[in-house]
Amino acid sequence: MIITEAKAWLERLPLKKPYTISYDTFFDTRIVMLQITLADGTIGIGSANPFEEVVGETPEQTLVLLQNEWCNRLAGLDINHFESFIDQVGPSLSHNPGTLAAIDIALHDAWARLQGKPLSALLGQVMDGLPTSITIGIKPPCEALAEAMEYVAQGFTIFKIKTGSDVQADIETVLSIREAVGKKVQLRVDANAGYDIAALMKFYTETKDAVVELIEQPLPAGEEKALRTLPEALRRMLIADESLTGLEAAQQLCVTPLPFGVFNIKLMKCGGIKAAGKIALLAKDHGIPIFWGCNDESRASIAAALHTAYSCAATRYLDLDGYFDLERDVVIGGFRVEEGKMLLSEQPGLGIEKF
Repeated sequence: MIITEAKAWLERLPLKKPYTISYDTFFDTRIVMLQITLADGTIGIGSANPFEEVVGETPEQTLVLLQNEWCNRLAGLDINHFESFIDQVGPSLSHNPGTLAAIDIALHDAWARLQGKPLSALLGQVMDGLPTSITIGIKPPCEALAEAMEYVAQGFTIFKIKTGSDVQADIETVLSIREAVGKKVQLRVDANAGYDIAALMKFYTETKDAVVELIEQPLPAGEEKALRTLPEALRRMLIADESLTGLEAAQQLCVTPLPFGVFNIKLMKCGGIKAAGKIALLAKDHGIPIFWGCNDESRASIAAALHTAYSCAATRYLDLDGYFDLERDVVIGGFRVEEGKMLLSEQPGLGIEKF
């Protein structure tokens, strides 16, 4: 079945409320949408929101690449050959993983819709219904605590608390939330590369009573050598995010002693579903559990990540709450969330539809 049309556009979507990480505050997000249409009218929808600070690509650059080159190259492609197409063009987009992700997701969606099956079924689904964490941005401890209690009321059982700008305030925030929620909620933190070794050790030591489950990317990418000197018990808690952009980076992080005990795979970092699957297989071979993450993204790419996650045996953690921050989205469907657990749609493809 031939692709007859491909079109891309950019959506600037407001957030429900601004949130802060270790080095920036966000009020909205820019998401590039890609829609392909097959000769029989079947469509495929992809989306991308690459993070320039991590991968060096902006949504605006993604849009230009899609509109000026890749939409034309997709027209005329036989959807049944989409995997070889992704393999062929992947190297040329190694520095533009957002562009590759949009293409990859749209092709997977169209292909699965054409088969009349959910994408996860075609990828080999092995699980369903894992809980996702919900993110609390950097804010005064009292405000973070109030937000945490809102999420408890909504049924979420795992919080990811943004840290990294003031370690003492981070400690106070984590301890106050733990005291308020008791043992029924898992606590994870994400420093977004905002710590040095001294700050990390201070946080680790002074929050032991709070039983923090995981610490995401405490040091900047490139400082993995320093992490390898840390005690193994601490390294097992650490999640590679900014340090893990693609397969090559993942291979380097598999060298022992492992600097991170967990891999955060994001479609926007590695270039889509197919690339994510390769990293997931590598992680499985090295006994490294997978934590599936996201930026502030449309349900389109969140659904793509979820279908992929549930098709990987090494999947252990979900952090796929980026859609939750959006005031509005471009699509609906794909999955539902019940008491914090993410459940896939049984509709064909990614199970999403445009508004």
